[in-house]
Amino acid sequence: MARLNILLINHYAGSVRHGMEFRPYYLAREWVRQGHRVRIVASSQSHIRAQAPDMGGRDRFEQNIDGIDYTWFATPAYRGNGVKRILNMLSFVWRLVREGRALARSERPDVVIASSTYPLDIWPAHRIARLAGARLLFEVHDLWPLSPMELGGYSRWHPFIMLLQAAENYACRHADAVVSILPKVRAHLEAHGMAPHKLHIVPNGADPAEWLEADTALAAQAESALAKARATADCIVGYAGTHGLANALDTLLDAAVLLRGRRVAFVLAGVGPEKQRLQLRALAMGLENVHFLDPVPKHQVPALLNRFDLAYIGWQRQPLYRFGIAPNKLIDYMMAARPVLHAVDAGNDPVADAQCGITLAPDDPQALAAAIVQLTNTDAAEREAMGRRGQRYALDNLTYPVLGKRFLTACAGD
Repeated sequence: MARLNILLINHYAGSVRHGMEFRPYYLAREWVRQGHRVRIVASSQSHIRAQAPDMGGRDRFEQNIDGIDYTWFATPAYRGNGVKRILNMLSFVWRLVREGRALARSERPDVVIASSTYPLDIWPAHRIARLAGARLLFEVHDLWPLSPMELGGYSRWHPFIMLLQAAENYACRHADAVVSILPKVRAHLEAHGMAPHKLHIVPNGADPAEWLEADTALAAQAESALAKARATADCIVGYAGTHGLANALDTLLDAAVLLRGRRVAFVLAGVGPEKQRLQLRALAMGLENVHFLDPVPKHQVPALLNRFDLAYIGWQRQPLYRFGIAPNKLIDYMMAARPVLHAVDAGNDPVADAQCGITLAPDDPQALAAAIVQLTNTDAAEREAMGRRGQRYALDNLTYPVLGKRFLTACAGD
């Protein structure tokens, strides 16, 4: 493949220095390693980054991270999902409009990727691509405006929703290719104007080096808490990630009630809006078999997961999942070779595909408790084989060296 100049527009893009969103960084790093040139254009403000770029009062900041050129546009701060977040989005899109001609001239991209979760960046991205004579890609993370409509209860006639719908329709009609993280979106996108040949599925992934070369050390606080859990249990059921409503952790606590008296401990590591409530609920129920940990640094996640015997990931029952799921947490569990307890009703199921655990219905503590008992009664060699199947599946299908090449197929139009 000829060397490409790739311009990746992603409002929320992060890096190993800044935290989530990691996907743009890992894909771009693979492309750079393969000899391509990549510039990521992102907003200075993001609700999911751990660390904002140091703008130093500048309106625009350029830096290079691991061979990837970053351009950060200063945008207004916001919290939550209210009007200020919408203003932040519009500010970033307006900067793309203002800077579009200069970006097309200075970067001379062969490929322009519009990838900001919300689809409003498709209009300035299309203009940049047209000015540069470049190929235009639209990347689908979550389906907008369907997500705020189904999850947030917004009317289809809300002015912002109508704007988002116009952008999605435009992207489906005008992009040269559409890349989706979600595997079951074809019918939806075709209904909004996408030609069938345009779709490429490229799910989320992992960096294999972070797992296969990981340090086994763990912070003292986490090690102490895990030792306490292990002292009273033969099996540790673990969860690592955000503590939010969408993560269905009440189901895990309810299963812990049902398994009280058995030598099973539950460890929940992470932070989130629901953590304090969950801790108080566990205390009120007298759940001495449940242990809460602070989040561990990203480089210690492999060591943490290796202390678990089983790994839990749960979802609420939500019709939006009919389009499929691609959770980073599940890929982490697979890379750690942990047997997975997957409580979900979705359009796809990587756990079933990989045969690396048990899939059960969401919001069903009895089914979860039964699955835990089933796996604790399973021969240790079979549980290990289950975990290894998940790891092999992830290495073959869900690592960024693999996914980066797959994405480039869409970039090149092969």
